[in-house]
Amino acid sequence: MNNLFKTLLGAGFAVGVGYYVNSTFGNMAHLEFLIMAGVFGAYMAMNIGANDVANNVGPAVGARALTIGGAVIIASIFEASGALIAGGDVVGTIKKGIIDPVAFSGDPMMFVYAMAASLLAAALWLTLATAFKAPVSTTHSIVGGVMGAGIAAGGFAIVSWGTMGKIVASWIISPLLGGLIAGGFLYIIKSQILYTEDRLKSAKRIVPILVSIMAWAFLTYLTLKGFKHIWRDVIEFLPFLPETKKPTIGVAASFGLIGAVITYIIVKPKIVSKIEKLDSDRGAINTLFTIPLIFAASMLSFAHGANDVANAVGPLAAIYDALSNATISAKASIPLWVMVTGGVGISVGLSLFGPRLIKTVGSEITELDPMRAFSIMMAAAITVVIASQLGLPVSSTHIAVGGVFGVGFLREWLDRKGTDEIHKALQAQLKVVEEFKRELKNIGNDYKRKAELYEIIKAEKKKAKAIKKALKETYVKRGMVNRIVAAWIITVPVAGIISAIIFFIIKGIGA
Repeated sequence: MNNLFKTLLGAGFAVGVGYYVNSTFGNMAHLEFLIMAGVFGAYMAMNIGANDVANNVGPAVGARALTIGGAVIIASIFEASGALIAGGDVVGTIKKGIIDPVAFSGDPMMFVYAMAASLLAAALWLTLATAFKAPVSTTHSIVGGVMGAGIAAGGFAIVSWGTMGKIVASWIISPLLGGLIAGGFLYIIKSQILYTEDRLKSAKRIVPILVSIMAWAFLTYLTLKGFKHIWRDVIEFLPFLPETKKPTIGVAASFGLIGAVITYIIVKPKIVSKIEKLDSDRGAINTLFTIPLIFAASMLSFAHGANDVANAVGPLAAIYDALSNATISAKASIPLWVMVTGGVGISVGLSLFGPRLIKTVGSEITELDPMRAFSIMMAAAITVVIASQLGLPVSSTHIAVGGVFGVGFLREWLDRKGTDEIHKALQAQLKVVEEFKRELKNIGNDYKRKAELYEIIKAEKKKAKAIKKALKETYVKRGMVNRIVAAWIITVPVAGIISAIIFFIIKGIGA
């Protein structure tokens, strides 16, 4: 399927949403702005599917636990299910409290212009980032869009700079936590299974525990993030739960613990039975993590659909609410058609344009296998749980990509023991340099030979430097890391600038 055809299909979906809005709400005042918002919301949802969802399934694809086609099908089903089942019925109209509503002076149309500009700006930035193979935070994209439109409407004073400071902090906290936790789990797998004398015996003991920890992490994560919008409905179904607006960490962890115990009881005999049929090589051990990876990809996709669909439908729901009621509300209900636009749009974008970023996350940063991918998935869930409890600002995109960085750098550090062929070549080259240095030191007054040796040492050092560079690129592609980090840093300001420009254009049209 060529890019032109994919683009036409995506445009067809967006136009279809616009047509639905026009035919359903034909008598609404300022209908043209709702149609525009519907098209922008569909475009934003497709961009979330194209960029953000790669983090949920990319590691599993890179580890060959899933094919790209299988990953797209699984993620599409669970993303849409998460959005439609647990996406909630109410959304905050101004994402994350970034700007003060008084910026719009009670004028609902000014608010509509700002939210529409935010949607389009965030979507345009995500399209550009996807084209450059840079997985970025869609939340930060919409945050930047809202900030830019808010500044354009009311000046810099209306921005909550404390909130923006937390977002900046997440650029560091998210990848650092994700990388440390992913690296930690990979080190446990290597030290407790791969580096032991009897790998199969160690695997029988360790793998069921790891899978159970994964069950705890994902059930806790799913409760905190996937069910928070429908927690009232959950309480009605399970009346023994405490009356809270959203799930507490205690309740979520308890659900996770129950799931972990059940998982251990079920998987322990199955894993032991499977291990008895395996060889003790690394490839055989890796097969034990395949099914947990598929489970993890499914759960991450469901929670992402439930939690992040608001990035697409929140501003759209806010625009619909403002136009329907001719006022600016702090909270807006989400009509079914808006939620369907978000859920289906994410799946459409993933199917058409997602494979590009799935490949990037799965194989173009560092080489992954099932145990490495398992560690990344664990980090994705556990980091969110820890951050929720501590009140730390984190980005799921940065966590997942940070986890990929973490396992890559751990591999590089562990292989410095000299077990890798490139490391052996590097050590041999460094010995050559040292030998020439010793000769130079003991040569006496043979100045001609000294001059020759200086040139030889310079050339040999250059060779060693080239081997070092090749070594680093073998484990973690530095160029890709630099590109992604740069994209993270500029996401908010670039989306903000684009949004401000679009705001003035839309305002001019509406005037």
